[in-house]
Parts: sequence; C-alpha cells; structure tokens
Amino acid sequence: MTNKEEAGIEWTKRAFKQLKSIPESQNIYQAVQVLKNWPRCQNVRKLADRDDYRLRIGRYRVIFTVTDGQPVIIRIEQVKKRNEQTY
Repeated sequence: MTNKEEAGIEWTKRAFKQLKSIPESQNIYQAVQVLKNWPRCQNVRKLADRDDYRLRIGRYRVIFTVTDGQPVIIRIEQVKKRNEQTY
C-alpha cells in the first residue's frame, strides 16, 4: 500500500490519505483489487445522476470513477449505522 498508482487502479491523493487513516486499511486495499477486472466486478453499483460508482466493503464505501477504462478511486466513506440512539 505504498504506491498511489498501480497497474489497473489509480488513487487520488485524498483517497489514498483516507485509506491510510482507516484501521482496516489493508482489508480495504485488498478488496479494491477486484476493480482490476473492471467492468466484471461484484458489489459495484453506478450512483444515480452521477458518473461515479461505489464499491461496498463492509461498513465502507469506495467511490470511484472510470477514466479511459481504468478505475480512479476518488474517496472512501464510512457508513454510519443507525441504532436506538439515532433518533
């Protein structure tokens, strides 16, 4: 996880910085490797009214776009689950 750009997947500076700050970063980094097989990837969905896609990885969502057939990771978001304290 030292290179921002590798064969088949590119990371923006923001996304790579977010990845390094997440405790489960190694799991996320390995899961993102499925994007090397673009467009034959599971857990990927096109976002409504946008050109971006999202990859679900546990409680995280990796938001990416595709440029010249190559996935470009834009950011990583953590999904906050609701519980009895939410409302």
